[in-house]
Amino acid sequence: MHRLAQLDHRFVWHPFTQMRDWLREEPIVIVSGKGARLYDVYGREYLDANSSIWTNLHGHNHPRLNTALVRQLRKIAHSSALGLANEPASLLAAELVQAAQIPGARGPRLTKVFYSDDGSTALEVALKLTYEYTRRTRGRRSRPRFLSLDGAYHGDTLGAVALGHIPLFHQTWRGLLFRTDTVMAPYCYRCPFNRARPERADARSYRQCRWECVDEVARRLEHQTRQRGEPYAAMVVEPLIQGAAGMIPQPEGWLARVHELLRQQGIMLIADEVMTAFGRTGLPRHWQGSPERAPLFACQHEKVRPDFLCLAKGLTGGYLPLAATLTTREVFDAFLGRYDEFKTFFHGHSYTANQLGTATALENLRLLRSAASLRTRRRLQEALARELQVLWSIPQIGDIRQVGLVVGVELVRDWTTREPFELEEQAGIRVCKAMARRGVLTRPIGNVVVLMPPYCTSPRQVRQIVHALAEACEETFSRSASARSTHR
Repeated sequence: MHRLAQLDHRFVWHPFTQMRDWLREEPIVIVSGKGARLYDVYGREYLDANSSIWTNLHGHNHPRLNTALVRQLRKIAHSSALGLANEPASLLAAELVQAAQIPGARGPRLTKVFYSDDGSTALEVALKLTYEYTRRTRGRRSRPRFLSLDGAYHGDTLGAVALGHIPLFHQTWRGLLFRTDTVMAPYCYRCPFNRARPERADARSYRQCRWECVDEVARRLEHQTRQRGEPYAAMVVEPLIQGAAGMIPQPEGWLARVHELLRQQGIMLIADEVMTAFGRTGLPRHWQGSPERAPLFACQHEKVRPDFLCLAKGLTGGYLPLAATLTTREVFDAFLGRYDEFKTFFHGHSYTANQLGTATALENLRLLRSAASLRTRRRLQEALARELQVLWSIPQIGDIRQVGLVVGVELVRDWTTREPFELEEQAGIRVCKAMARRGVLTRPIGNVVVLMPPYCTSPRQVRQIVHALAEACEETFSRSASARSTHR
């Protein structure tokens, strides 16, 4: 075992990892990367098929991002945002506000940016601001309450965990949390209202329903007002696709319909675009325009203007931790007052608006607005759609869900019945380990294999990723069948 792997085993505790299993085998130790490739201590090459957990946009070791980072490092690495401003943070805030505009959309514009460190803290900022804004506008007797979706995951800090509804992740901490409510999430493949039999296609394309998932939201909103005497303060949603729930996409139109319900009752929308932002969800259908005006956020697909827009992961192109929470002038104004009124937003972090992160994020936005980046993203989206078709021949693949450059492949025991594997069987883990042996790295969410490669991934590399997944399924499930046969 390599010395670095030994040190890892001896000292490092990994996130979301059963360390008993981890310590049984030598881990892959990454030492470098270039483009869509990663390299380990033995010089072995891998394709980064999930963008290092959904963070990297343009590829590793990108020359322009490297240059921007080093240029800023030669000036200053960090100065406090408490009582001081800085150059890249000011420039980036202006660029983010401009990028978030949605011409023709209803509601207040996003005009203010509050920086933090990661996706969880971006949500914490939105939660705290919403809570206090609601009490200041509805009255101090108001008891602000939040609504989120079944299967929601919005981070690991306690406020964000309170919004989460994945029992495996969140149930342990319930005694530490404030109460929130949940409502049915659209999940066409397993929706109880979808009367269609399984087909070899994305379940959204053959669903038979009457938008009962939207009706469920309407009923929940009405119940809150009737039972508690006031509407929810806010609903928190990952627009277009739920990530940690299993890459579950919403049918086209769901977001706009739900947003209209919220608007009618004066309920804020907190858009968690930690994963979906910066081009991940592709371009809206029939969009045409110049690259610098290409929509970067999932909300823009349905012309939805949220009250809060939470950004992280891809904000720096996958280089450094940085997050931003965008909100409206109306929310900002509620915190203005004389010093002795103590209306200040008492929240912040030591590294808020860090110059290295904000300078890199500025260059990231410039890259995203280039014609070359737009062509690359379109090419990747088309290559994924084309290559994924081969997977429908595998009986243990029940649903293939693609939203732009994001893919979730759901593994099932039998596609004709949608029968799932039990989590204890580790179907997703075993398939991803088999992919790693073929030089492709990704990580499952339960029984869903996630494909979310960097934008620089070539069509040939996409084919390699998909073929590795197909071969991994063949290896995993043929072995399982052989084991069952031997056991009998």
